[in-house]
Amino acid sequence: MFKALSRFAVALAAVISLNPAAHAAPAYPNKPITLVVPFAPGGTVNLMGRLLANRMSEALGQTVIVENKPGGGGSIGANFVAKAAPDGYTLLLATMGQQSILPLISKNLPYNADKDFAPVALFSTVPNVLAVSKDTPATTVAELVAYGRANPGKLNMASAGIGSVNHMTGELFMFRSGARFEHVPYRGAGPATSDLLSGQVQVLFANLPNVLPYVKSGQVRVLAVASDKRSDSIADVPTLAEAGVKDAVVESWYGVMAPAGTDPQVLRKLQDTVVAIANDKALVGQLAEQGAVPFPGASEDLAKLSAEETRRWKQIIDSAKIQLD
Repeated sequence: MFKALSRFAVALAAVISLNPAAHAAPAYPNKPITLVVPFAPGGTVNLMGRLLANRMSEALGQTVIVENKPGGGGSIGANFVAKAAPDGYTLLLATMGQQSILPLISKNLPYNADKDFAPVALFSTVPNVLAVSKDTPATTVAELVAYGRANPGKLNMASAGIGSVNHMTGELFMFRSGARFEHVPYRGAGPATSDLLSGQVQVLFANLPNVLPYVKSGQVRVLAVASDKRSDSIADVPTLAEAGVKDAVVESWYGVMAPAGTDPQVLRKLQDTVVAIANDKALVGQLAEQGAVPFPGASEDLAKLSAEETRRWKQIIDSAKIQLD
């Protein structure tokens, strides 16, 4: 009896050893996922991250925790994910800043944007707008350009910091229009917006959600949208192209990255999940509340977009001689 059982156990072990499925890893995901938002709570990036995390939790049947890791223009959070285990349980809410701009202006970036991440998918995009304080001596883009050409450096242009998306949008605007403003970098979009409201600075290129409440209250004016089409939230405001400044489209996009080396099957499941969420018609209304729109795209679309942005911004950065360190 004992010998028979032993022979059976040996035979069973042999069958198991020949069956790869017996050694397969547990189905993904089988524990909570962390989505790292590389900026502080309260901004547009954080809003997009929390909205996506909630929807991913529902779709995957596992909690997706948002962890804010601000600092370094997004580089601290990005580096945390780049160095994390490539198991699909630590993800990055990627933006144009840390993927395409910071690598061009920082010599000491702790991660390699091209090699340290595996693109997952694109999720949403937010239009950038040209906002001015209510006392700025310009009520149209044409008037602002004329004033900025005739009085170079007299108007102050705020940004969330050197190399931030709104800084680069402003540099692109000056490059295309010939107007010149004095750049005043802040430590975030919040303080920059506050000084726009008080009139300490006169010009700010901002994500629409950051200034939309103040536009509605009449505290700031939006002269144009830096998009290829008007925003439904402020449909009466022209695009920069309509206002006479061509080739100055800047959409702040948001996607998901994983550490390089993550299992392709895990990446595919994450991609399909994010794209399905972005294609859900119910998401349109949720994003519209934040002035955003869905922007679904597969991993190859995210990789292509990041590369295109890098090529575009290199010309502007070289022209303006922007360097962080």
